Amino acid sequence: MLQEKEISEIKSFLSSPKKITITAHRNPDGDAMGSSLGLLHFLKQLNHEVVFISPNEFPDFLAWLPDTNKVVIFEREYDKALPILQKSDLIFTLDFNALHRTGDAMQKTLETLTNPMMMIDHHQLPDDYAKYTFSDVNYGSTCQMVYDFINILGYNHLINKEIATCLYTGIVTDSGSFRFPKTTSDTHKCVADLIDKGANNSEIHSALFDNSSYTRLQLLGKALQNLKVLPELKASYITLSQEELDSFNYKKGDTEGIVNYGLSIEGIIVTAIFIENKEEGIIKISFRSQGGFDVNEFARNHFNGGGHINAAGGKSFSNLEETVKQFIAILAKEKK
Repeated sequence: MLQEKEISEIKSFLSSPKKITITAHRNPDGDAMGSSLGLLHFLKQLNHEVVFISPNEFPDFLAWLPDTNKVVIFEREYDKALPILQKSDLIFTLDFNALHRTGDAMQKTLETLTNPMMMIDHHQLPDDYAKYTFSDVNYGSTCQMVYDFINILGYNHLINKEIATCLYTGIVTDSGSFRFPKTTSDTHKCVADLIDKGANNSEIHSALFDNSSYTRLQLLGKALQNLKVLPELKASYITLSQEELDSFNYKKGDTEGIVNYGLSIEGIIVTAIFIENKEEGIIKISFRSQGGFDVNEFARNHFNGGGHINAAGGKSFSNLEETVKQFIAILAKEKK
C-alpha cells in the first residue's frame, strides 16, 4: 500500500496540469484496458494531458470501451509514441510489474527513459523500476486498485460513467464474472458504487460475452475437440496450431477464456492452453489452477512467464509438440 508521504506527493503532483502517459502489458486484456482507460478518464477530469500507449493491438471485443479510438499502438506507431513517452512528466504502468511484460520493443524504450514511473499492479514479485509502487497481490484486478487509488486521493466524486464503465469491465473479466477466489465483499462494494455512478452491468456483460462471431464459436469447438485429460496428473490441456487458427480466421481475443474449460472438468486442478504463433516463433501458454497448485511459480520456473497463483501465462520457443511433452513431463516429475 502507498505510504502517506507518497500519497501526499502524488496528490500535490496531480494538482496542476501535467503530461501523463499510461501503458499496460503486451496483448492487453480486459483488466489492462479497463484500468488504463479508467485512469485516463480520471486524470482528464483533473485537466491533465493524458495518452494511453498500448504495446500492441488490443482485442476487438474491447474496442467499444470509451476512447479506444485514441489509443496509440507502440509497435505500429513508434514515431508517434516515442516523443510522447520522452516528454511525460509521469508514466503510469498498469497491470504488470516487470518491463519485459510490454514486449521486447517497448521494454528497450522504457529502460532508456529517466521519467518517473508509477506502478499499479496486483501480480507477484514486482520489479524495482517505479518511483511510486502500488502493488498488492490481494486484489483480484488492477481496476479495483485504480478505484481505490482514486478514493485514496479523495476524488471518488469525480468517477463518472466513462470511468465506472472501464473499471467495471476489468473487474468482471479478471474475476471470472465474480467467481474467482479473490472476489471479496470489497469487490462487490466497489462494483456497487461503479453501477451507481453509471456502469451498466447488463450492457457491459453483453458487450464482453455476447459478441461471438460464427468463426470464433467454430474455433472454440475445435479447441474443445483438442482438449486432452491426464487424470493421473489431475491435469488437462488444449492445443491450437497456427494452421487451425488460420482456418477459422483467428483474430486477437478469439481464444480469450478458452483455457477455463479445461479446469471445469471434475478432478482437474491444473490446465493449460498452448497456442502456436508462427509470426513470433513462440508457443503462447495460459495456465489455470485451483487450490494450492501455484501456476505462477510453475510458469516462472519452466515457461518464461508468471502471473498469479491460480492464473498465469508463459511462452515456449520449442514447437507445439515438444512444448506439450515438456509440460506433461514436468507435471509427472513434480507429482513424484
